[in-house]
Amino acid sequence: MTSDQLISRLTDIEWEDFEVKEARSEVPKNAWETVSAFSNTAGGWLVFGVKKTGKQYEIVGVKNPEKIEQDFTNTLRGDKFNVKIVPECKMYDFPEGAVLAFYIPLSDKKPVYYNTQANTFIRTASGDQKATKEEIDAMYRDQAFGTRTTQGVAGTSISDIHEPSYERYREYLSRFNPSHPYNRLNKEEFLQKLRIRLPEDGTLTYGGLLTLGTESAIQKAIPGFRADYLEIPGTSYTDATTRYTYRIDEQENLWEYFFAIFERLRRHLDLPFKLTQEGFASEDYPQLGALREALVNMLMHSDYFSAACPRVRVFDDRIEFFNPGALPKPLKKLLEEDISMPRNPIVAKFFRVVRLAENAGYGFDKMINGWKAYTGTDPEFDQGQDYTKVTFFFKSQAGTKPAPSRHQAGTKLALSWDQAGTKLGLSITEIRQLLEFCREVQTIQGIMSLMNWSDRTKFRNKYINPMLEHGFLAMTEPDKPKSPNQKYHTTEKGIQLLAE
Repeated sequence: MTSDQLISRLTDIEWEDFEVKEARSEVPKNAWETVSAFSNTAGGWLVFGVKKTGKQYEIVGVKNPEKIEQDFTNTLRGDKFNVKIVPECKMYDFPEGAVLAFYIPLSDKKPVYYNTQANTFIRTASGDQKATKEEIDAMYRDQAFGTRTTQGVAGTSISDIHEPSYERYREYLSRFNPSHPYNRLNKEEFLQKLRIRLPEDGTLTYGGLLTLGTESAIQKAIPGFRADYLEIPGTSYTDATTRYTYRIDEQENLWEYFFAIFERLRRHLDLPFKLTQEGFASEDYPQLGALREALVNMLMHSDYFSAACPRVRVFDDRIEFFNPGALPKPLKKLLEEDISMPRNPIVAKFFRVVRLAENAGYGFDKMINGWKAYTGTDPEFDQGQDYTKVTFFFKSQAGTKPAPSRHQAGTKLALSWDQAGTKLGLSITEIRQLLEFCREVQTIQGIMSLMNWSDRTKFRNKYINPMLEHGFLAMTEPDKPKSPNQKYHTTEKGIQLLAE
């Protein structure tokens, strides 16, 4: 039977992600990998008593289901895992035998692993995968979700505030939210109300530094701090005539980055007259409001302690907003419910006080409705283990497909699998496995683990370099190909091939 047919037989389960195991007589050892992966990613159903062959499912049943259920749940509540896991359990009786289904919830104490931290798994399109060191580090940072940037930074003081930014913020507040009571406060009171400065000892918080601090003070507390913005002349790095035609200069803080990036974004919209830099014509031009919400959302919810940085990339056919750091809950739940859980609450309040962001939630409605009114299409949301990406496609000029860039005109992009295999010198299975895995950003260590390789140089020469050369993979840091933080992801060309 197909997965839909299996789901139709287990009628009272809401299926989002599931994994089946035969488990005829005992709990299979690889079940623990799936438990870890579901706990660390977005939750899911683990089903015992079903055999999968290719894309087909067969109910085979489990022997002694009561014992298997007890063994499984006792293990999850015992010492095998680093945290206690309480699954939802269901049992079904079919003519073929009993089927057990266990819902493993997303944990709020990640990483979840069994025996040792080396057994930390995440869920990807290709199944359960061992988490990389970077992904595990991100999980530990997420344990302090919403609290890290509220802490004070030792050795800082009000002298580390960038005075021009502070004055600009006060002036902006008085113009666009004149009735707000903060307008009547003096400087020290104002900074304390925003939690930029702590009243207990006068130090600045991480959030305060990020929003209004000097670049030197921020770099001292958060080395490598930067928000990036690039304009690429093509639909990918591979078809671009140059790496980029514009890259934003480094700014003092997030307040300055907002204006510098927003000014460039405005140039890419077809607006009938020049708006103010503040962009407060968003009610008349919802597409501008959508991009402004996405920009502020990126700055508010980035993990600034990650090795990656928040980044906007403008291609010929789209605008991408990327921020390091996963969302606190699965994207579907955040889209369905009004949940307000900012990673950086001080940064969030900073932008909300001046009415540059929604007062609750993540602003998804504003992004979706505003952009759809302009283009007729929804933005795309992509949530990974340690990143979030929102993509806005420009108006289609040829039906439902994005208009080809000037670099693509008259060029056939898609290759057949046989052609790709010939060009790359790889089997179709290898190419498909690698491209599916890299739909989410991956490190070379993670890709090597997937392909069961240990020699990095040989692996790079056989797999990575050909995939980069022919445009199926791209680097997250193309300007620094040897960066220790380098990661890889499947390009549009690679996704086209997967769709063949």
